Amino acid sequence: MRAFGAFRRVVAVVGVITLASAMVACGSNQDDSTADGQDLGLMTAGTLRIGTLTDAPPNVYVKDGKFTGFDNDLITAVAAKLNLKPEFVGTDFSALLSQVNGGQFDLGSSSITVTEARKKTVAFSNGYDFGYLGLNTTKSSGITSFDQLTGKRVVVVQGTVQDDYATQKNLNPVRVPNYNAALGQLKAGTADAWVSPAEIGEKMAKEQGGGTVILAAKELSDAPMAFAVAKSNDKLREAVNKALDEVIADGTWTKLVEQYYPGRAVPANFKPGSGSVKFTAPKA
Repeated sequence: MRAFGAFRRVVAVVGVITLASAMVACGSNQDDSTADGQDLGLMTAGTLRIGTLTDAPPNVYVKDGKFTGFDNDLITAVAAKLNLKPEFVGTDFSALLSQVNGGQFDLGSSSITVTEARKKTVAFSNGYDFGYLGLNTTKSSGITSFDQLTGKRVVVVQGTVQDDYATQKNLNPVRVPNYNAALGQLKAGTADAWVSPAEIGEKMAKEQGGGTVILAAKELSDAPMAFAVAKSNDKLREAVNKALDEVIADGTWTKLVEQYYPGRAVPANFKPGSGSVKFTAPKA
């Protein structure tokens, strides 16, 4: 009986140790953000909360209730490499960067052009795309080039590089919160031109322009597009960069470019991701 009592005490001690170990393990899982145990400082363990837009096809938009588009499909593939579940939330572009740095989102996905001014608010991943400034107008406006915009009523989405461009050119732009509002001004005749991201402006003109809105001109931007992360979260930025190179190397990036931008040539000096990873050039 005495030996049996001692045995029960040993079992009890082992049970307590096992339970404590299990609790520690559970606690670790709550803090870790990926299967390899790396803590990425996410808002919710296992989930990448992404701030994005709902109205900017083919880059970022909602279709059949699902967030999609080139940028969002790409970050979904990146999240899969990190064993994370993407969770998309719609917002306005003018608020997106401050929301990312303020902790409302882990990451911002919205064809964000990297600029020195924006680097003061957020950090950026490596570049994954290039872009063009677009000049949207109406068939009857007679406007065919950017140098004809002086004295015209020009609309831009607030906080975008197109806003920066129009401001630097002293065009005194009318600022609106989203792309649908910009397109709406052209269709209603309350604006003469919209300085747009060219891919978005061209697609919206064809699909929603009512036959009157066109993309009259475009010019290549010299800055890449990247995902935004909080300046304080170097671990997440580094993890995204590593996973981004992986989806470039395995052909996912090329497949998405061909899907969303069929026939679009890649500039000779543009290399996605870190620049050191080999990739297949999309079919032009």
